Amino acid sequence: MQFKKIGFTPKLVICDLDGTLVDSAGDIQYALNHALSELGLDTVSEYDVRRWVGRGASRLVSCVLESKHYRKDLHDELLAVFMRHYQAAVCQTSQLYDGVAEFIAACQQAHIKLACVTNKPYAPAKDLLAALNILEPFQLLVGGDTLPHKKPHPEPFLHCLRYFDISAKETLVLGDSRNDVEAALAAHIPCVAVSYGYNHGEPIEASKPEWIVDSLMALI
Repeated sequence: MQFKKIGFTPKLVICDLDGTLVDSAGDIQYALNHALSELGLDTVSEYDVRRWVGRGASRLVSCVLESKHYRKDLHDELLAVFMRHYQAAVCQTSQLYDGVAEFIAACQQAHIKLACVTNKPYAPAKDLLAALNILEPFQLLVGGDTLPHKKPHPEPFLHCLRYFDISAKETLVLGDSRNDVEAALAAHIPCVAVSYGYNHGEPIEASKPEWIVDSLMALI
């Protein structure tokens, strides 16, 4: 199989999760608002959640507190309550973006190794992939709490290269945000960005990935 958009076929594809494979903002908002209500705090819109998602659960909670001008010392309590609600209902409305299932199947058929690297904590990331029936194709899952650093630090991507013993030039990163692009650049891995993701409310073009696609199926 030739990846026609980029001109080479990688041996390893490293995929981001939220905003790249899965539209999960609705479930994240649902859990976050339940947590906020439980603590007697004002809820947030899905629009805001889409701007905040992608930098990990801790940063998501910080964004909520900053936007509402709440005390910073509420962070740990809100984070714990949010994670409890989210872990209990990780996939109520979340769904794969168009073309994702077909792209994963094509990679499997071509014997391309697949890894998922997300800033979401490992446990809900694993449950979300399982609920959407795409956990099995990924030989490696790296969550935001798996390693000492998460994206945009290159460590999660470098960990994947070591795990599979595959070079950076034989690898491709797929993501939706500047975190993915910056981490890929630091790890010297080619990067394709999707146009439909979250990216903190910023146009993905500003992050200057090598390629931008409207669907993962545009790659094959």
